[in-house]
Amino acid sequence: MAESRRSLRHRRLVEMLEREPFLTDEDIAERMDVSIQTVRLDRLKLGIPELRERMRSVAHLHYEHLRSLRPDEVFGAILELDVGHSGTSVWRAQQEHVISRSQVVRGHFLFAQANSLAVAVVDAAQALTARANVRFSKPALCGATLTARARVLGQRHGYALVDVVIQAGSDDVFAGRFLLQGTGAPAHGGAAVEDRD
Repeated sequence: MAESRRSLRHRRLVEMLEREPFLTDEDIAERMDVSIQTVRLDRLKLGIPELRERMRSVAHLHYEHLRSLRPDEVFGAILELDVGHSGTSVWRAQQEHVISRSQVVRGHFLFAQANSLAVAVVDAAQALTARANVRFSKPALCGATLTARARVLGQRHGYALVDVVIQAGSDDVFAGRFLLQGTGAPAHGGAAVEDRD
């Protein structure tokens, strides 16, 4: 017996969210060519929570590994955190984050996401930003889901060098290299810092 359209749509929705768990209902509706209400009803039927709840549940798993910040000091939800090595955070730009005339996300929110993730990945009891070289490569707009990925390039003599890239969809919108001064002994050994700027 052929699979019903609803069953096929449900299977497709589940597969889509397994690959990209932070898609909005609007994104899903557009990709599946259905109404937003249909997506919401399907999610309810399948027991899939709304985006904010999905982000919160994933983020909660990683907050216990934070060393240099409290969970409420991180801008965005941490999705992955390997202290001393790498991390990923995400947030969705709302009306209060944009310039009203252009609907472009204000730069200080992108910087806050990148900087707080850079601090979070540093293997130190506390980390303060000593220097940041940043580039805003493309505007992000209201409604965009912004994903930051941080990578520790090295740690030496109480300093850590961290690269952070933020994407809106597949577009790079921000890149930064942060030199952070850490206090407190690292829990893991770190590679040597070498700043080639």
